[in-house]
Amino acid sequence: MGDKRVIALTGARELLDVLIRAALVAVLVVSCFEIFRPFMNVMLWAVILAITLYPLNQRLAAMLGGRSGRAATLLVVVGLAGLITPLGFLGASIAESVQNSMHSVQGHSLEIPPPPVSVQEWPVVGEPLFRIWTHASSDLGWVWQQVSPHVKDVSKTVLTQLAGVGAGVLVFIFALLIAGLIMANGEGGKGTAVAIATRISGPERGPELAELCTATIRAVAQGVVGIAFIQMLLIGVGLVVKGVPAAGLLALAVLILGIMQLPVALVTIPVIIYVFAQEGVGAVTIAFAVWTFIAGLSDNVLKPMLLGRGVAVPMPVVLIGALGGMVTNGIIGLFIGPVILAVGYELFMSWVRQPLAADSPEARAETAAIEATGEAEAVQT
Repeated sequence: MGDKRVIALTGARELLDVLIRAALVAVLVVSCFEIFRPFMNVMLWAVILAITLYPLNQRLAAMLGGRSGRAATLLVVVGLAGLITPLGFLGASIAESVQNSMHSVQGHSLEIPPPPVSVQEWPVVGEPLFRIWTHASSDLGWVWQQVSPHVKDVSKTVLTQLAGVGAGVLVFIFALLIAGLIMANGEGGKGTAVAIATRISGPERGPELAELCTATIRAVAQGVVGIAFIQMLLIGVGLVVKGVPAAGLLALAVLILGIMQLPVALVTIPVIIYVFAQEGVGAVTIAFAVWTFIAGLSDNVLKPMLLGRGVAVPMPVVLIGALGGMVTNGIIGLFIGPVILAVGYELFMSWVRQPLAADSPEARAETAAIEATGEAEAVQT
């Protein structure tokens, strides 16, 4: 009895030690997460940029005599020089559009201007479009008074989210700088990622999972988010230069449509029609229309160049990631959300497709050998 009591006390003490250690580890993890949480979006975006740009960094490093640090510095400088100006224009335009929209929502002053008389002369759709447009411009005040109590709070929330675009641009700049530091030590980072994956999934699955995550991040970042971002810049700069109202919001709509894999012509064609209706046919409007139309079709050229469309991630996953990321983390979540959700989806499907231990060739051979041995013993009996 004494020995049993000692064993029971020893087991209880060991269990208590394990619980205390687990509690201390949990407290440490929660504390580290709370400290790191303000920087999470920046670091996630930096890691995504570093993984996406690392092959280009390696090629530049080979041209510069194997100097990864110098190649990473060059990439960051070129990226900032090429993006900060158009991003600044679009950010200012979005901020101005959001400010004007918020004033309209709060003051019930949102109005639709009456259509130009020239709209009536358009073939087929001119006359009905003119009537509908005129009716909307004259009766919108009453409609707005009826629906504004229901949509006012929602509109404020949406517009407040859009107002964080400026902060998103700053996050992108900081993330690009951090990505340069990560790329400068790319081989060390790659080894660390493989070691973490190996520690989680074992030596057989670890390197495979690390490669799967890397390929998924590059595919989605280049083939979905990257192409949509380039289209937004091309179309958005044209809208800002032309002075189209709410150019920043229209550029953001182009970005969302691009990530959703919907044709950006849903935005560009109405804008072209609006510009022709307001300013008529001229050299400037024709040049704007040609630029906007060609920029809207640029994804057909960028797809084979960036080689990102071969990703097996379904587009609904990318769409949910984009919308969910934007709702939870603002404009920067529009970029991070699809990548993170795509990685999670690929890891889950890889786990689902992994054969069970009982289905492996070794297990089947061992089962067959046992069955054969049993049959032989039965025959001898």
